[in-house]
Amino acid sequence: MSMGFGAVYWREMIKFFRFKSVLISSLIQPVMWLAFFGFSMSKSFDKLIDLLPSVPDVPNVGYLSYMGAGIIAMDVLFSSLFGGITLMFDKNFSLLKETLASPISRAHIILGIGLSGVTKAFIHTFIIIIFGRMVGMEFFKGYTLTQTLIAAAGIFTLVAIFTLGFLFLSGSIAISLKHPEGMQSVLSLFSMPLLFISNALYPSEAFPTALRFISMLNPLSLLAGGIRYFALGTNFTAMGNHYVYTTTDIGVSFFGLTLFALVMLSAALWRFNKVDV
Repeated sequence: MSMGFGAVYWREMIKFFRFKSVLISSLIQPVMWLAFFGFSMSKSFDKLIDLLPSVPDVPNVGYLSYMGAGIIAMDVLFSSLFGGITLMFDKNFSLLKETLASPISRAHIILGIGLSGVTKAFIHTFIIIIFGRMVGMEFFKGYTLTQTLIAAAGIFTLVAIFTLGFLFLSGSIAISLKHPEGMQSVLSLFSMPLLFISNALYPSEAFPTALRFISMLNPLSLLAGGIRYFALGTNFTAMGNHYVYTTTDIGVSFFGLTLFALVMLSAALWRFNKVDV
């Protein structure tokens, strides 16, 4: 890591820890997602699931555990999408002009901001997993210590790739707009369809054919499915559906998210090299 790359990273992390309101709210938010949404929905869904026939010799996963993967994906989506706003404020307050005048490569500026976003996403993911385990989320159930560590490494790797992709997208948008209100509108336009046309909070098997195809390509679905592969196992039932994951499935998740991140990185570098401050 170059000194310039590290300087941008530490600047963002210092801002994160220095502003207590931002720090506290960002740490509480993932817990609130899981506590309020999870508890309110899991009881209702579990009552309906109990009425469905079970698959012999296949473990059944409750809605709280199924949704836990989606909560991680959803939290990381929103935090990474809005993470690019820092570039907009830097541009509006002329801080970006000073950064661009320094000998730091523009690519290092983008990657430094991306790495800080990944660190924040790791903190959020860790909080959700620990709190979820405390309230009954069955992540890593029956795993040995070694299996748990490998599964956790897989989850955090997926989260890192996903976060980088959406931070690069967010940065491209932020550097192109002048007003925070406009960016919030654009990000809301992106985030809502991504969330609802995905398998984050409910199975996509019942979607119409066209929406099911879009859901398969949705980065949010790739992340949620990958987390379930590592956290819940390769063979389980949930929400009345039987899930059997293979190494091909997880390979598709890694490949799809990596391709998305690389495309967004290319777009961010192209837009950043043309920025006029």
